[in-house]
Amino acid sequence: MKKEFLNRIHIIGSVGSGKTTLAKALSASLHIPYYELDNVVRKRSDSGDIKRTVSERDTYLKRVIHLDRWIIEGVHHTWVSPCFQHADLILFLDTNYSVRRFRIIKRFILQKLGREKANYKPSINILKALLKYNKVFEEKSKDEIFAMLAPYKRKLIILHDTKNIQRSFNEFFHLPNSNEHEANNKHKAT
Repeated sequence: MKKEFLNRIHIIGSVGSGKTTLAKALSASLHIPYYELDNVVRKRSDSGDIKRTVSERDTYLKRVIHLDRWIIEGVHHTWVSPCFQHADLILFLDTNYSVRRFRIIKRFILQKLGREKANYKPSINILKALLKYNKVFEEKSKDEIFAMLAPYKRKLIILHDTKNIQRSFNEFFHLPNSNEHEANNKHKAT
């Protein structure tokens, strides 16, 4: 897998696995736009989200995957096989169940306090739904995704330890890690 040809990256994993964080970091570092699958499913507006029809959703996704460069991230798997086919690299974030659970609760608290943006109005019902989905992902969806990804083993990387994800990508893409970046900036300031 040659990194100069990694223009289309698909990131998949459960809620709270670190998909959006990684997509944003890679997007900024590699100058590749990223797309959230939740925004493919829903039209966002100030008056509330509107769910796209299956046809609208698939048309929107088709437009994105035919671009030269993209990072697509999301939990969805049953309808995104075109992403897997067109991706140069597929990243499966298989982070620990309890870590994801903690992150979901932490995110909910931060959203309720207004310290983190949400694409939805955070509520106890939403929190319960996300925690339930996390469990379903662990018990059912993960195996379905592994089966769907079997034909793409050559371009699949499974990441388990989120602490090392960013460092691994910094090394792979020859990007400075945060410690090197701080040291370089400190060195430039003196």
